Amino acid sequence: MTASAERPLVDGFGRRITYVRLSVTDRCDFRCTYCMPLDQSFSPRSEVLTLEELQAVAEAFIARGVTRIRLTGGEPLVRRDVMTLVRAIGRHLGRGLGELTLTTNGSQLARFAQGLFEAGIRRVNVSLDSLDPERFAAITRRGRLAPVLEGIAAAAAAGLRVKINMVALKGLNEDEILPMAAWCAERGFDLTFIETMPLGLVEEDRTDRYLPLTEVRRLLETRYTLVPTPERTGGPARYVRVAETGQKLGFITPLTHNFCESCNRVRVTATGTLFMCLGQEDRVELRDLLRSGGPAALDAALDRAMALKPRGHDFVIERRNAPPAVSRTMSVTGG
Repeated sequence: MTASAERPLVDGFGRRITYVRLSVTDRCDFRCTYCMPLDQSFSPRSEVLTLEELQAVAEAFIARGVTRIRLTGGEPLVRRDVMTLVRAIGRHLGRGLGELTLTTNGSQLARFAQGLFEAGIRRVNVSLDSLDPERFAAITRRGRLAPVLEGIAAAAAAGLRVKINMVALKGLNEDEILPMAAWCAERGFDLTFIETMPLGLVEEDRTDRYLPLTEVRRLLETRYTLVPTPERTGGPARYVRVAETGQKLGFITPLTHNFCESCNRVRVTATGTLFMCLGQEDRVELRDLLRSGGPAALDAALDRAMALKPRGHDFVIERRNAPPAVSRTMSVTGG
């Protein structure tokens, strides 16, 4: 019996933790309106885990039965020498680790797509909220659509499965829901819709942009036949198949449908903070433990974290100018 089988990570509600979202940086080359303020400040480099420390954290989780790791940010591909880390973690594929994936805004993907495939990654999630160049620029505030589309094409050409993530934004991209579904279907991409989440202070009131995915689904059903499927990928999305295209559509609904009952994941920030829940403040600080106590201290901290993992989040958007559920932005926590 392997060590991971003998000592799995199980929280106080009997849920086995097999999925880690590991942020490699809180920096991003975009400033998406729903994600972070335009003047977002980032962690000092001295506080960010080194690539070797990020590798040690990943290996500690793999040793305890984690089979899926997703590299996140910020934008993970802006981290200098990030491919060194990708290759190091990728060597564990088939040796405890079952899947290594990446979430990206796509801006740097054209440069890295082939290397990601060679390192063992087979699937990438790309955030794409609009196919209109002007609207894309308005949402991201620093992004250009053309390099993202180039990166998506490069990922597909390299053999990576591409899933598009689209945040549904009321009054902003509602009219692109059907066109986005068609665009993805033409290219063989799966598509997941996401409700805006009350994480961190941003310039606008998220109430103005909150679009329940029940409305998105009703819109899709005016053109497509959506067939429910029990398929899960280890994340919070619920999936359907589009009868007309065979395409898979996902719905991440932290507000209209709480997805916490089967939660199997935790998040580690780029500075080494382990959050047991995206929408709660329960945490264990790993960086100083790792630097002072090494692997043994890190392993013991994972056990402490399991006792702190809450049953679920408390996301609510119900009144204007309400404070966010947690003060940190998504870029801090890791998307």
